[in-house]
Amino acid sequence: MNFVAMDFETANGRGSSACSLALALVENNQITDTFYTLINPLQDFNYRNIAIHHIRPADVEKAPTFDQIWPHIQDLFTLDNIVAAHNANFDIRVLRQTLAMFNLQAPSYYAIDTVRTSRKLYPEMPNHKLNTVASLLKIPLHHHHHALDDTIACAEILIKTAAQFGEEPIKKMTKIIS
Repeated sequence: MNFVAMDFETANGRGSSACSLALALVENNQITDTFYTLINPLQDFNYRNIAIHHIRPADVEKAPTFDQIWPHIQDLFTLDNIVAAHNANFDIRVLRQTLAMFNLQAPSYYAIDTVRTSRKLYPEMPNHKLNTVASLLKIPLHHHHHALDDTIACAEILIKTAAQFGEEPIKKMTKIIS
């Protein structure tokens, strides 16, 4: 299976406050490349968000803003790719609202949510949080809420799910984001 996994962390409750992003490129069910960056959200941080991901304002002070990052990654967000995320509605909202903040056009792409796939294909799990699904599928998740670790875990969840159930049931759960 070929896809791109993504995860954002945000500085506050607004979707436009992305403060980190990670991507993992998966080709033939293997992670072939990863990308991680801090992002200067140009917004204030909420202490609740800091408590979750441990990213502080000083950490992103000299980081690029999202409009500086987008030209390097935008080609991954096309109808030729599937973009996977755990709790995809959150990450899709962050991408859309962050793009809108910089007056950048939102792309059209296929998305799949590994929360949704795990609920459908592993209904016996006690819950479908990233750390629970990863643990039950024996996928390492070293630093939960670090965007790169979460992205790699999401990618591995989809790889293992595809290996167990086949690609077709998973592809039927994609939706077009436009």
